[in-house]
Amino acid sequence: MKIAYYCQHVLGVGHFHRSLEICRACAVDHDVTMVIGGPPVDVSAEPFSFFQLPGLKMDEQFSGLMPCDETATLEATKTARTERLLSFFQDFAPDALILELYPFGRKAFRFELTPLLEAAAQTSCRILCSLRDILVEKKEEQRKHEQRAVDTLNHYFDALLIHSDPHLVTLDETFALTASIQVPVQYTGFVTPRPAGNARAEIRAALDLKPEEPLVVASIGSGSVGAELLQAVCEAARTLVDAAPCRFHLFTGSYCPPAVFDALAAHAQERLVVERFSRNFPDWLAAADLSVSMAGYNTSMNIVAAGVPALMLPFDQNREQRLRLTRLTRSHPIMLLETEDLRAERLVPLIKAQWDTPRYQTGLSLDGAAQTARYLQVLRP
Repeated sequence: MKIAYYCQHVLGVGHFHRSLEICRACAVDHDVTMVIGGPPVDVSAEPFSFFQLPGLKMDEQFSGLMPCDETATLEATKTARTERLLSFFQDFAPDALILELYPFGRKAFRFELTPLLEAAAQTSCRILCSLRDILVEKKEEQRKHEQRAVDTLNHYFDALLIHSDPHLVTLDETFALTASIQVPVQYTGFVTPRPAGNARAEIRAALDLKPEEPLVVASIGSGSVGAELLQAVCEAARTLVDAAPCRFHLFTGSYCPPAVFDALAAHAQERLVVERFSRNFPDWLAAADLSVSMAGYNTSMNIVAAGVPALMLPFDQNREQRLRLTRLTRSHPIMLLETEDLRAERLVPLIKAQWDTPRYQTGLSLDGAAQTARYLQVLRP
C-alpha cells in the first residue's frame, strides 16, 4: 500500500516527531512518503521518503503564517505549495492519505488541503485524520470551529485515529461535538519511541556515574519556549552539585535562540552539561533518575515510556499541557510545576525529593504508532 502522510508544524516539533514515529511504523509494510512544510528540522535517515513543500511557520507575534524563505511572499508560497501538493498526489497516487490534525486544527492551511481533499475524493484513496489526545481551545467561536471540523470530517474522511489511551483522556473532553462524528473512530494508544533496553547502563557507564549518583535530565522540547525552566534548573544545579555528587544534563532544543543557548551554556561545568538536542533522547530519560521538562505530548510520553520520575511545567497559552499533566500526576510519580516553583529555594528541595522516587512501569497503552500501522492493514485496497 502507498501511504501519503501530511504533517505541518509551525512552532515546535512535537507534531513532526510524533508523525515520524507513525511513518516509521507504517514503513515496515508500506511505501510511505511524509509530506512536510514547516521550519527545517534535522532528522536522520528514515525508512521512508519525504516530500518538502515551501516552508511556512508562525510569525513572531503568533498571529499568522510567514514564509520560511524571507525572500518569498506569503501568497506566492501558498500558490507554490498548493501546486506542488496536488502534483505530488497525482504522481504518487497513494492508496491512503493521512492528514495530521486537520480538520481539528491547521485551519490556516485550508488553501491547500481543501483542493487536496477534493482531488483525493475523486479517487479510491482512503482519507484518515491522525489526531493527538487533547485539542486546544480556539480564539474564534468554539462551536463554529467544531461544526466546521465535523462537517469536513464527515464529508471527506474514512476514519479518525486518536493517539491516546481513553483511560487517560477521551476526545469528547475537549471536543463537544464528538457524538456528531459519523466516521469510524479508533483510539490507537499514545505514540512514543521506547528507550533501548541497555540505554540506562550504557549512558551511566559513559558518564562514569556511581549507582547512588543521581542524573537529572532537563529539556524544553524544540526550544521555542521554556528557557526560563532551564535557567531555573541551572540555578538549582549550582546549589545541588556543591552539596552532593549528582549530574545535570540539559537539552535546549534545536529551535532555542542562539543568545539563550549561550546564556545557558555559560553555566556549564563538569557536572552540568548543556547541549542542543540528542537523537536518542528517550535513552537519556532511561538513564536519568529525574526528568525536569515542559509538558508537551511527546516529552510526556517519552517520560512515561522510560518510567522516570518527573517535574513538569505546562505551557499555559492553552489548556492542552496542563490537562494532560494533571491526569498523569494521578497515576504516575510526576509533579506539576507552577511558575513560582522555579525559584531556587523551591526548586532545589523538589528536585531532591523527586530524584529519590522509584522508577515505575505505566499502565497506559503506548503502542500508537504500531496500532496505526495495523489499522491501515484493514484498509488495503
